[in-house]
Amino acid sequence: MRLGVLDLGSNTVHLLLVDAHYGAAPVPASKLKMPLRLSEHLRDDGSVDDGAVEQLIDFIVRGQQLAEDMGATDIMAFATSAIRGAANGEEVLSRVHRETGLDIQVLSGEDEARMTFLAVRRWFGWSSGRILVLDIGGGSLELASGTDEEPDVAVSLPLGAGRLTRDFLQDDPPDPEHVRELRKHVRATIAQVVGQLRRVGEPRMAVATSKTFKQLARIGGAPPSSEGIHLPRVLRASDLHEIVPRLAGMPAAERSQLPGVSEGRSAQMVAGAIVAEAAMDLLELEELVVCPWALREGIILRRLDGLPL
Repeated sequence: MRLGVLDLGSNTVHLLLVDAHYGAAPVPASKLKMPLRLSEHLRDDGSVDDGAVEQLIDFIVRGQQLAEDMGATDIMAFATSAIRGAANGEEVLSRVHRETGLDIQVLSGEDEARMTFLAVRRWFGWSSGRILVLDIGGGSLELASGTDEEPDVAVSLPLGAGRLTRDFLQDDPPDPEHVRELRKHVRATIAQVVGQLRRVGEPRMAVATSKTFKQLARIGGAPPSSEGIHLPRVLRASDLHEIVPRLAGMPAAERSQLPGVSEGRSAQMVAGAIVAEAAMDLLELEELVVCPWALREGIILRRLDGLPL
């Protein structure tokens, strides 16, 4: 069957259409995305502004038409950190339902971590043993570790690249003192959950998902996405230690010229790199293997299994 998955993330609204059936890997058929950056459309009271909601509704209407044209039988829609933390999140979802008929499920941070972990487990298989998964989004950082398809521990921290850029790095290039303050904040926050992750056992493989990690790996010399999803890609801590100060010393326009870095995400790369470096240092990881599957694929796989999120 052909399914649609609408991912209302903190950075991007993404509709993915896939051909999928139980026991098989979902195969992408078409996609539509828009860099809405909800975390940048918050009023002083923490509510999403009307302009962003109107853009979201317009995107959903276009996505519904695409799904219909492409023969999709259903659209699963979910929202993550930006809507979860918005003061008017429920109002936004109610308006979307009134104007489009679409119900959007808000995932908890733990659910995000669990579904991403499922996707990574299916991609690498049982032979990979205990896996530790790291995912940096626009609003949060998800961490999960386990030996099965359900992780033994799954946590979400408010350390997304978009959120931290908004809260700490307003200057371009960022003020060195603000970079230092952000680094201290990130490391103190991650340190609170390191014990939880370590108590369940040392991972045989540490895995990174998300656009932030993919772009950092590309800066570090990983092959471009144009060479296919099956080519091995890694992000090494030694490379990241060189990348972070380099990014912090550049204006966003210069970062956008680096390999794999899009113009839309260049402003967030410093914060994302600081989170990645802190996580790898505190968890004592020398390298991360980049996985092409993440949250959307996890949602699809869960649906095909016939299980609730």
